[in-house]
Amino acid sequence: MRVPAGDVTLVKKPLKVASSAVDPQVRDRVSEMLSTIERDGMDAVRRYSRELDDWDPASFVVTADDAERATRGLDPKLRDSIDFAIEQVAGFAARQLATLTDFEAETLPGVVLGQRQIPLAHVGAYAPAGRVPMLASPFMTVKVPKVAGVDRVVACTPPRAGQGVHAPTLYSLTASGADAVYCLGGVQAVAAMAFGLLDDAGPVDKLVGPGNAFVAEAKRQLYGRVGIDMIAGPSEVAVIADDSADPELVAADLLGQAEHGPTSPAALVTTSRAMADAVIAEIDRQLGDLAKVGGAEVPGAAWRDYGFVLLAADHDDAVRLSDLLAAEHLEVHTDRDDWYLKNLRNYGSLFVGQRATVAFSDKAIGTNHVLPTANAGRYTGGLSVASFLKTVTWQRIDTDEGIRAIAPHVVTISQADLMPAHEATAAKRLERLDRD
Repeated sequence: MRVPAGDVTLVKKPLKVASSAVDPQVRDRVSEMLSTIERDGMDAVRRYSRELDDWDPASFVVTADDAERATRGLDPKLRDSIDFAIEQVAGFAARQLATLTDFEAETLPGVVLGQRQIPLAHVGAYAPAGRVPMLASPFMTVKVPKVAGVDRVVACTPPRAGQGVHAPTLYSLTASGADAVYCLGGVQAVAAMAFGLLDDAGPVDKLVGPGNAFVAEAKRQLYGRVGIDMIAGPSEVAVIADDSADPELVAADLLGQAEHGPTSPAALVTTSRAMADAVIAEIDRQLGDLAKVGGAEVPGAAWRDYGFVLLAADHDDAVRLSDLLAAEHLEVHTDRDDWYLKNLRNYGSLFVGQRATVAFSDKAIGTNHVLPTANAGRYTGGLSVASFLKTVTWQRIDTDEGIRAIAPHVVTISQADLMPAHEATAAKRLERLDRD
């Protein structure tokens, strides 16, 4: 998410420009690792795990006993919250699934066309467990494909400080329905899933889930060999606010997403200079509060370096500016929220009204939190149950009348295309009708 070019009024400028370019050193290192793993298989996976994560167990498989111990040792309150969130995500995915239907229709006499929704067979989910574990990631990347009807979902999650799987993450994965879990992280995990090295089930059809720059680059390089959810950059948030907004909530929501990382852009688009000044002052105050609990460093750096405030001339201009940003997460705090819902076009997910906040969706509300970044909201939405289905078409011609309706046009177009073999497939069918 970058500051729009052209005639814009900046109340606060970012100190740095967000970039989606891949670091050449990351690109080259990932390419080398993928080539080595493809050549040497699990021997290379194990070497990289030992080298990068200080993790070299007898087996990377997380057993049912491991999962049971993790469940027993989990705070019941946390377990209940995870279960609640999974239920919400599954419910929303089921509602999405109900809108994606098979159909067939007779479009011309004797010509029947149809559509089928076919679930993918095998999905690989990466569940991070680093500085912030992201316990909700499995809800989005394991539970949703299971709702879609995917046969097999395997998951990899890295060891925590060389000590094995993170227990809350493991519970989140198993409760979400993962068919197999492996304590394996980084490029080596993504490659093992893509190359089919983990078990006899073979390569996954699609890789999903967030990760660091190396994981993201591995997915980018593997795209085409397998499907991926998206090429994700740093998390983003934008808030549209007018005079009716509460600056304390606006500031909190900007800092909430900036907490994801020091390069996470946060933007305020406001029709009010007074609101702009109030939110900037409130952010400074809240960073002071966060500093008292050791939580200011990351969001403070992100706001200082990548945060910005745009002053819009009016509500129409606010929509224009927001659509240029195409933010991953977009909140609307105004006295005309429904109008914005109808008029906004480019975003990953929209949060309408000050009662809604990105953290609700990140953790538990039910919509998917794997969303497009780096302006990709212009052309795609986020992960959904549809991401794990193939919409395929079929056709059948039941009558000679159907051939007569279609074939002459195919002959004419094929002649114009200088494709005689195509022309013949249609012409020969017409000839048979004439002979009969």
